[in-house]
Amino acid sequence: MDIPWILDHLDELALRTLQHFGLAALAVGVGFVLSMGLSILAVRVRLTMGPIVTLTGIFYTIPSLALFAALVPVTGLSLFTAEVPLVLYTLLIFVRNISAGLDGVPPDVIEAADGMGYPGRTRLLRVELPLAVPLIVAGVRLASVSTIGLVTISGILGDRFGGLGFFIFEGYRRSFPTEIIAGAVPSVILALVVDRLLVVAGARLTPWFKERAGA
Repeated sequence: MDIPWILDHLDELALRTLQHFGLAALAVGVGFVLSMGLSILAVRVRLTMGPIVTLTGIFYTIPSLALFAALVPVTGLSLFTAEVPLVLYTLLIFVRNISAGLDGVPPDVIEAADGMGYPGRTRLLRVELPLAVPLIVAGVRLASVSTIGLVTISGILGDRFGGLGFFIFEGYRRSFPTEIIAGAVPSVILALVVDRLLVVAGARLTPWFKERAGA
């Protein structure tokens, strides 16, 4: 472990960590928005559930390194190349959790909302989504942690979009273990911190579940 090297590269480590987080956050955000639309469609129109889950499952099974490499000749070393695979890998996680959360809303609650005259969109926003929050947050946690791990693979794209993975690939290329550790350890810590923050956020978004558990 070359401590002087790490001390000399603290600024770059901080910048790479921020870049890593930014790439992951953008992918999770875009994936969440796309998946929310797909999940609502799947729950409202049941015939679409199978095709949507199948398609997102196919995306999830594509090897990440191969997908990054396949996109480079088409889209070049760009942010688009870095983000497309990351977004695709979040879809299955989000679709399953969001649709399961919406499906888990008790029928009598939906009937009560209909009886109160809530139109479909209002019922979704005020009744169904709040009750689905625990499963949605679980999906966000899983997608966030897995995406932070996958961002390291974007290190094959080089300096501009490599995040902490840049250190891992450079360390491997140079046979320099310290640089590999400098990329791997912060990415693990980042994943743990983000996961913990999401746990806290989920608890704050659903205080009624905590009160019910206490009762």
